[in-house]
Amino acid sequence: MSAIIEKTHYRKAFNSPYLSSADIVEPTVLTIKYVRLELDQTKKTKDLFNTAHFAETEIRQGEKLKPMILNAFNSTSVKDLVGSHFIDDWNNVPVNIYVDTNVKFGRDTVEGLRISRIPPVLQKPELTPTDDAKWLRAVAAFKAQGNLNAVLKHVTISPENIDLIKSQAA
Repeated sequence: MSAIIEKTHYRKAFNSPYLSSADIVEPTVLTIKYVRLELDQTKKTKDLFNTAHFAETEIRQGEKLKPMILNAFNSTSVKDLVGSHFIDDWNNVPVNIYVDTNVKFGRDTVEGLRISRIPPVLQKPELTPTDDAKWLRAVAAFKAQGNLNAVLKHVTISPENIDLIKSQAA
């Protein structure tokens, strides 16, 4: 097994206030908390941009997650995922962000961020007895409701652990 080596992308030197291809090292699932029409924070223009702010606060441990400007391609992707043309409706949207190395920018071909038009597959965490607080809430939910339907919306539970919850609730 090879060790993962942390390297610094050359674009990190430009210190953009926005998420860029320098920040994404592999396709990444993030949750767009909201999108607002905002003035360019680089102060290079007086333009307004569709700016996505994320629910997550870090892109990697110790590295702040920056907002992302949604260009026309990415705005269309979010519109298609949400089913609404209005950025006011683009709240709490899970998206898969990746680097496209073949983006046309004027006459140049550059790296750019893309939001996939295919919704990400979100995997729910598995609930086990080692997670004391959540486990006790699941037992209490089964006692109160006689089932785990509400709990299973948020986590997966193995058949053996479902039996254990039922026995503890009895």
